[in-house]
Amino acid sequence: MYVWTVLMDDLLNETYLTLGGYVEVEKYRYFYFVTIFMFYVLTLCCNFTIVFLIVIHKNLHDPMYIFIAALLTNSVLFSTAIYPKLLTDFISEKQTISHPMCHFQYFIFYSMGGAEFLLLSAMAHDRYVSIFKPLQYHNLMRKTTVCVLLILAWLVPCCLVAGSTVLSAKEKLCNFTLNGIFCNNSIYKLHCVTSRSLSVYGVIVLLIIMFLPMIYIVFTYARILIISYFNCQTIRTKAAQTCLPHLLVLLNFSLFCAYDVVVLRLETSISKMARFIMTIQMALYNPLFHPIIYGLKLNEISKHLKKLFDK
Repeated sequence: MYVWTVLMDDLLNETYLTLGGYVEVEKYRYFYFVTIFMFYVLTLCCNFTIVFLIVIHKNLHDPMYIFIAALLTNSVLFSTAIYPKLLTDFISEKQTISHPMCHFQYFIFYSMGGAEFLLLSAMAHDRYVSIFKPLQYHNLMRKTTVCVLLILAWLVPCCLVAGSTVLSAKEKLCNFTLNGIFCNNSIYKLHCVTSRSLSVYGVIVLLIIMFLPMIYIVFTYARILIISYFNCQTIRTKAAQTCLPHLLVLLNFSLFCAYDVVVLRLETSISKMARFIMTIQMALYNPLFHPIIYGLKLNEISKHLKKLFDK
């Protein structure tokens, strides 16, 4: 409620920011628009196809597949925070965004990004229980437990990112040109004074929704792979089939987050064209990575996909 009040106060002032990260929009606007539109449609179709398969097939109603459906839905929400505004900007004469809408995009972008890490950690916990406590699995991973994990995965980052959104929105602006094509942590560069409290709070949020889940995921899968290595070939194969896709998704999204942080720190050292190309590539590539990995690497989903397209 407080976030909404701050955004409404900004709306009354109607401050606009220029998105200065675009390159030669006038020359390539239709190429950009068609490319982004195709990727957006492809992202929606690929993600929702697998979600649809998980929903309609009862043998995919296990916690692992429910978490995958949640992860793919989160990926769609994450990409929706970026794609529609990109499409609008490519066909507009000026690439601008209002101050409150910029912070709203920032809020959705980082809330969904944090939810991604927490969902992956929930999936790691599910795999850990299934391999180390198979007899207790159904008691430990009941529907109630799965629902609580899903709610926390979205609620915790939303609450934490809401705090940084409010703090950032209240800061006075001395610069009105954002060095990017959407609102990420580059908005801190617009502030007149670097806020110590905002910096400290940002580090705390980063630890809670990114580094701690990542440490837990790496520790969990490392232990699973080490234990499975000393077991029979069947167990090793099963562990690899279930853990590898999650680790690939974690690695991919971690690189995306690292890029988001590094670009802010090194934006003066990277040319505008290089930054634009890298940002577009990451925005296009990341949301499509999940359905491809889970569709190809998990046998049960792969089987249903083949049946769907063989009809």
